Amino acid sequence: MMMLKRKKKDNDLAFEDSLNDDWNRDLNTVEVPIGNRPLWYLGIFIFAAVLAVGTRVAYLNFSNAYYNARAKDNASAYQETPTPRGIIYDREGDVLAENQASFSAVLDAHAFVTDPALTTSTEQIAQSIFSIDPSDLENLVGQASAQNFATPIVLANELTQNQLVNLQAQDNPAIKIESDFVRTYPNGPVFSSVIGYTGRVSAADLADNPSLSATDMIGKAGVEAYDDSTLRGTPGITVQYENAQGKVLGGGTQSSPQIGAPLTLTIDGGLQEYLYQAVAAGLKSLGKTIGLGLAIDPQNGQVLALVNLPGYDNNVFSEQGTGSEIEQLLTSSEKPLLNRVVNGVYNPGSTIKPLDAVAALKENVIDPTREIFSPGYILIPNPYNASTPTRYADWRYQGFVNMAAALAQSSDVYFYVVGGGSPAETTPLLNDPSDYGIGGLGIDRLHEWWQTFGLGVPTGIDLPDESVGFLPTAAWKQQKTGTPWLLGDTYNVAIGQGNLLLTPLQLLDYVGAIANGGTIWRPYLNANSTPKVDEDLTYLLPQIKTVQQGMVEGVSSPLGTAHTLNNLPVRVCAKTGSAQVADNTQENALFVGYAPCNNPQIVLLILIENSKDGSLNAVPIAKQVMEWYYVNRLEASGGGATSSSTAAQ
Repeated sequence: MMMLKRKKKDNDLAFEDSLNDDWNRDLNTVEVPIGNRPLWYLGIFIFAAVLAVGTRVAYLNFSNAYYNARAKDNASAYQETPTPRGIIYDREGDVLAENQASFSAVLDAHAFVTDPALTTSTEQIAQSIFSIDPSDLENLVGQASAQNFATPIVLANELTQNQLVNLQAQDNPAIKIESDFVRTYPNGPVFSSVIGYTGRVSAADLADNPSLSATDMIGKAGVEAYDDSTLRGTPGITVQYENAQGKVLGGGTQSSPQIGAPLTLTIDGGLQEYLYQAVAAGLKSLGKTIGLGLAIDPQNGQVLALVNLPGYDNNVFSEQGTGSEIEQLLTSSEKPLLNRVVNGVYNPGSTIKPLDAVAALKENVIDPTREIFSPGYILIPNPYNASTPTRYADWRYQGFVNMAAALAQSSDVYFYVVGGGSPAETTPLLNDPSDYGIGGLGIDRLHEWWQTFGLGVPTGIDLPDESVGFLPTAAWKQQKTGTPWLLGDTYNVAIGQGNLLLTPLQLLDYVGAIANGGTIWRPYLNANSTPKVDEDLTYLLPQIKTVQQGMVEGVSSPLGTAHTLNNLPVRVCAKTGSAQVADNTQENALFVGYAPCNNPQIVLLILIENSKDGSLNAVPIAKQVMEWYYVNRLEASGGGATSSSTAAQ
């Protein structure tokens, strides 16, 4: 029995082996174990595919606002409910910018291009009611489709009663009447330098921010632009989606409109109006057209008033039928849209001398009591021809002046020597013996001190596109002209001439630090901002006090350049300046000053371009403004009863 079983098993194996041999012969195959490697390859492939898809989905949903905006293209009806911008107030709560309800006509571009009959009738309506040529309308549609085809195109704002009646009578489905808001400015020209204006988004705006739509109104200048995201609010959105066959898939209101947040400014509305009128009247009396004024609280950096002339009425950018006025503003050679306080750059002239004085005292370049003689010029020997020295003029005979007197009388010779050093001695001497033996700051140290007082960089004011000015160096001149920096170059920048350029805002910001004893506050307009100290220079207080005395004498001394302010009911400290421009054929007039001297509440700048008599043209305007501020603000609050006979502290 055992043997029979054994044979049966052997026979079975022989049959399987035989069958396997047949398969091998017929199919020419060999059994090989596959192992785990193919499974690893398959797993890696699947993981990579999932990762790639997941990454793309995350990118499209969370990282690219452009595609989020493009999703609107799937909408057959996408409507934004406009929301009013936030109201802008001055520090007293008076309205500077508000909204007026109106109606706009918008074109549904999708309906316009998909129905040829509707296209023709729409072009006829647009031409007859809005005077829009058919070719211009087609260009508008082309531009809109390149950005976002589903976004309606604004044909007209602030529809008149006749336009509303005519549109309703036409009953054209491609042109819709929508409620809207128009930005209005109760006292536009006076406040436009601060407030700016709004306008419809441009192609560049849409490219920069795809979340915008072509119907949005955004800030274009001033605080309207700087605080646009806060003021603009969020429009309500209603949308319907349909598939490729035109079947509506659903939709409805996605979000409700959110009104823009209000904005309160640090601007003193009364001071702003008076400063505007004073500068305008001063320019008119001089036969000039370009001037500016700026007032800041030196105790915290709040901007109290900011004026540019010629100005502009920012209402023209909101009103219908003002295209020619806007074109005139854009093309005027006087550039009325330029905010010269923030974006203009000027030679500071002698208003840079208080900074020079602080630096010279701290660097022990000169003792404040040492006197230098100015006969109205200083002579620099010519190393190649002793008979032809270079003459650097003072603006008048000064006689012997110490630092305070030099500031009060604005002696150029004194600051030539303090800034650049004494000229080389000759036999015989070219200048008074008192003019020799002073090393001077030199261009490198001057440059360092300019930077110490925050020049050459933006102040950080909450207005767009602030300019930075220019601080020259010896290396810059060598690279630009291939010639070395000379003593005469230092003399020029030491009195605020040459290539030294500042914005009026930078200039007054540094003067504010002289007024308050060494704190450079960041200037700001948003009243809800927290005051910020940009530079603490109070370690310079001993030097600053000497400079303050020079600015006191600038008003109190009969020889002071601002002596006409001496009869004001408040003690004013001041420094004037005249900057030669246009190859010395023109002269800008500057005034900087603060009051009261012993407890400054206002620091003021006046600048007149191409003045007749230099700084003398700026001082009368400053006097009017300082007197108004004393009567209406300092005396009224009981905090400024500092008479002109009271000594500065």
